Amino acid sequence: MTETPVIEVDHLTKKFGSFTAVDDVSFDIHAGEIFGFLGPNGAGKSTTIRSLLDLIRPTSGACRMFGLDSRRDAVEIHRRIGFLPSDLALYPNLTGRQTVQYLGGIRGGVDWGRVDALAERLDADLTRKVGEYSSGNRQKLGIIQAFMHAPEAVVLDEPITGLDPLVQLEFHTMLREMADAGGTVFLSSHTISEVERVADRVGFIRRGHLIAVERMSELQDKALRRITLEFGAEVPVAAFQGIEGVHEASAEGTTVTAQYEGSMAPLLTVATQHDVLSVSSASVDLDEIFLEFYRDEVVAAGDDPDEPGERGAESEAVAERA
Repeated sequence: MTETPVIEVDHLTKKFGSFTAVDDVSFDIHAGEIFGFLGPNGAGKSTTIRSLLDLIRPTSGACRMFGLDSRRDAVEIHRRIGFLPSDLALYPNLTGRQTVQYLGGIRGGVDWGRVDALAERLDADLTRKVGEYSSGNRQKLGIIQAFMHAPEAVVLDEPITGLDPLVQLEFHTMLREMADAGGTVFLSSHTISEVERVADRVGFIRRGHLIAVERMSELQDKALRRITLEFGAEVPVAAFQGIEGVHEASAEGTTVTAQYEGSMAPLLTVATQHDVLSVSSASVDLDEIFLEFYRDEVVAAGDDPDEPGERGAESEAVAERA
């Protein structure tokens, strides 16, 4: 018998007037899994999350959590999950502790031992008023309220905004501990390094279209690298095009830059036929891997793969304010 996914998004479409923010998106997330939801600002990540949590209603399609309908069974679902929105709103005149007391009271009580342990792990000061908090401290309080009741699943929308690197590291440790204990993490982010660091699988969304869902280990196996070669004289870029493993090559003056996978040997064999002055290599960002391997799907989504997607961000922001 197949295990029921903890989170199911089934052919979800959400329109705001004539603008389609999310278009026929489907994926599922299982217990014990950290699922990264990656895409540029305005890609449709928050719209998907709001539909999943019944904060807005889908135009078509369905969302389920724990096998329950997100709309019909919203109260039961909300009891079992933790949620951190990207635009967390808090009462500025309450202290952090009063905020937790208020939110915990709505739930019927909270384990203060767990709250204090979370505050200690995140180095959060709950004695100060929220209005005095920096953005990072507000985010810490948001994380505490999402985890304070030991939820079965958490839905996190841009959770590391404002957090310093050490707190980010502790937070990611918390996510892995939760997944290892059988919990489920839905992590929406435009921060590529965050998704690479913690996710088991990742879905890439762009202009409202889900381009691909991949296991992180499989993506890393076909990860591209970028090599920059400096020559003593200009070398025609055509010399590097068509080489085994090379996906893209460009030249500017005496510098040639190429993206490749696998062994560097075929590329260096050609390079050493010329006067090489220096060689440097680095990993390519995850979104560039998606754009390289799923270029056809990106174009089919109505997007230019070489554009960052600001137009989509502006459109979604306008639509969701409407």
